[in-house]
Amino acid sequence: MTAADQRPGAAMPPADGMRPGGPTPGGPTSGGPTSGGPTPGGPTSGGPTPGGPTSGGPVPGGGRPPRRWLKAVVVFLLIAIPAGYLVISALQSRNGGEDKAEAASAKGLSAGYPTRVQRRIYDVPVPPYSKKVAFYETNSWKVSSLYVQFVTSRDGLDSFLTKLGTRRSALDKGEVTITKEQARKVGWQVGAPGHDWSGMVIKQKDPEPKLRITVKFDNPTHPKVYVVSTVTP
Repeated sequence: MTAADQRPGAAMPPADGMRPGGPTPGGPTSGGPTSGGPTPGGPTSGGPTPGGPTSGGPVPGGGRPPRRWLKAVVVFLLIAIPAGYLVISALQSRNGGEDKAEAASAKGLSAGYPTRVQRRIYDVPVPPYSKKVAFYETNSWKVSSLYVQFVTSRDGLDSFLTKLGTRRSALDKGEVTITKEQARKVGWQVGAPGHDWSGMVIKQKDPEPKLRITVKFDNPTHPKVYVVSTVTP
C-alpha cells in the first residue's frame, strides 16, 4: 500500500454534479419552496384567493352591483306622472266651462236631436218625427243652457207644450221671448219683421230649468219652434 492510498482525500462529486443530500443547482432547497416563491399548492404571493373575486370585479354570480339611483328614478316617475296628470285635470276642470262654451260657439248648432240626458236635464221633450232639429249647449260655473230648434206638426207642438205643463193658448201672439244676445249665439233670426211670432216663458224653481219658447207660425201646419232652456245649479 502506498502513502497516497493511506491518506484520506476529498470526496469525488457525483457525475451529475449533485452533492449528496443537497439541492439541485439553481433549484429550491430540499423540502422547501424557492425563496420568495409561493407555497406549493397555494396562491401566488399578492394574488387573489382561489375562487374569490378579483379586486374591483363583478359580484359573485356574475351580476353587477345594484343601481339604487335607477330604482329611485323609477319610483319618482311613478309618483310624479299621476300627480302631474291630476294637476292638469284640475286646471282643465277649472277652465272647462269657458273652453266648452267657446268650442261650442265656434261649431254653432249641431244637427240632430239632443241626447236623452240633455233633454231630461233641460226639460226639452222634442217631439218625434220633427224636422230640421238642431241644438247647441253652453256650460259655465254659474249657468248652463241648451238651445234647440225644430219643425213639427200642430199635434207635435201641442204634445210638446202639454209635456211642459202648458198649452198653445198660453203663447202670447207677437211675443219674442228669446233675447237678442241668446239669438246671436247661434245665429237665430227670431223677431225678424214680416213673420208670425208667438212666445212664452216657463219659470220654475231652481234647480229646475227656465224655458224661453218662441214659435214661428208662418206655416201654421208646420210651426218652427225655438227653445232656450237655462239651468242654474
